[in-house]
Amino acid sequence: MITTGTNREVSAEAPAASPTRATLTARLRSIAEAYALLIMLVVIGALFTVLPATSDTFLTAANMRILVSNQVVPAIVAMAALLPLTVREFDMSVGAIAGLSAIFVASMLGASVGVPVAVIVGILLGALVGIINATLVTRAMVNGVIATLGTSAVVAGAVQQKTGGQAVAGNMPDGFTNFGSANVLGVPWVAWALIAIAIVVYFVLEHTPYGRQLQAFGSNPTAAGLVGLRTRLLVGSAFVFAAVLAGVAGVIQVARAGGADPTVGPSFTLTGLAAAFLSAAAVRPGTFNVGGTVVAVFFLAVLNNGLSLAGAPPHVANYVNGGALIIGVALATFLWRRRST
Repeated sequence: MITTGTNREVSAEAPAASPTRATLTARLRSIAEAYALLIMLVVIGALFTVLPATSDTFLTAANMRILVSNQVVPAIVAMAALLPLTVREFDMSVGAIAGLSAIFVASMLGASVGVPVAVIVGILLGALVGIINATLVTRAMVNGVIATLGTSAVVAGAVQQKTGGQAVAGNMPDGFTNFGSANVLGVPWVAWALIAIAIVVYFVLEHTPYGRQLQAFGSNPTAAGLVGLRTRLLVGSAFVFAAVLAGVAGVIQVARAGGADPTVGPSFTLTGLAAAFLSAAAVRPGTFNVGGTVVAVFFLAVLNNGLSLAGAPPHVANYVNGGALIIGVALATFLWRRRST
């Protein structure tokens, strides 16, 4: 307010301060961190689209449907691995649980057991292993990595005993396998299932008190205990729900493959953990999140698919996934420390 010589008051407002260069730099850096992996996904996809060795096959409708369908199970396993990571725990058994569920579901369907019963049993088996993991970690106080590696080995033994090392196939109900291979609006049915599961997991983690408690514990376990959160229950439930998701992944794997291979489950663990860790470097840097997990899964999928079409030998996929896991762990640790300071 400005007073003139005639005692009149004239209103004057200072112009709004423009954002400083430091603020703009921080915003740009934040955007770059959040979407760098997505941008890399687009760039790599564009590269394989124009590369002579892959230009005729990569961006075809058939290849895209196969690529998406093949990543549904790894993406669900990755979201399973994400839940314990949210509370700073590792679950090394998610792939083995998916394999266990797949073997029992395929065996029951092959023996003419009804689809609903087989599906429920497959998911409950996953939950059972999750309860064992939760008990070992929260009650017996066994380190999460050691506990889940142990249960993973036991599960592998159970699968070997059940199958004798032979794949389980044949006599799968048509309706069940159609779910794994059919398309709706040009998109595989299983992709719609992945979208639904991702939305549910996202909603639980981001928009429910339970999810916020998981994230609060992951941010500061000591403070979470001091404010009265039931920390053992939170950690244990993360292992159980992770195992349930892994069980669902096993069910979908049977629908996709029309059977179950006793060796396929553990192979999902590396990809799942790599994607879950890389999620901390995408969408919400410094936080393990569903959106980043899905982006990471398809980043690895596009990279591996393109390299395969280009004629790269199969062992290159191991280099890619292993390197992604190392980079993901390093980025997650760096971003989490920076976020905590």
